Amino acid sequence: MIRQAGEHGLLVETGTLEVSHRLDALLRADRPAGVTEIVPGPATVLVVAPGADPAGLRSSLSLLARTARAPGARAAARERTVTVPVVYDGADLSEVAELTGLTPAEVIDRHTRRELVAGWLGFAPGFAYLTGLDPVLHVPRLATPRTSVPAGAVAIAGPYSAVYPSASPGGWRLLGRSPLPVWDVTADPPALLTPGTRVRFRAVPE
Repeated sequence: MIRQAGEHGLLVETGTLEVSHRLDALLRADRPAGVTEIVPGPATVLVVAPGADPAGLRSSLSLLARTARAPGARAAARERTVTVPVVYDGADLSEVAELTGLTPAEVIDRHTRRELVAGWLGFAPGFAYLTGLDPVLHVPRLATPRTSVPAGAVAIAGPYSAVYPSASPGGWRLLGRSPLPVWDVTADPPALLTPGTRVRFRAVPE
């Protein structure tokens, strides 16, 4: 289903994150005329097109959505793997270990063992919600968020992990820090972890 979203937006309901990534990749590979923004979400893709013909765009999106949902459809073209080095000395590492019944070393092992996928961006520019976190590490957010979390902080909350792209308030539990910049306004695109990017965390010494 395609819904109107504001004056110039159309929201395509994809149903799954995988289809959202496929549709996002199709749109970016052959961007329809007038489209200025493409914003994939966990089960939707928002397309903003102030200069597009509404009926023509809706028809194009409907066709592309069917292609993205088709059996055997290829994975998103923008998929790539980024390795994120992490110094695991986060303020919440010990508490996460207590909450999960693991040792700090076992928390680190489970966080680095799996390949995660950047699902979508939100909260702040370049903030990627990384899906696929080990279920044992699904811990709640802090009861009281911190007023400031430094750029590069590596954190978990619920079923997600993330690397803070810039200093900001935050309630996620901090496992460590990474020297890898994930947001650079001079880069194209400025976000390193774009939707569909596969992410591996790697423990490094301080």
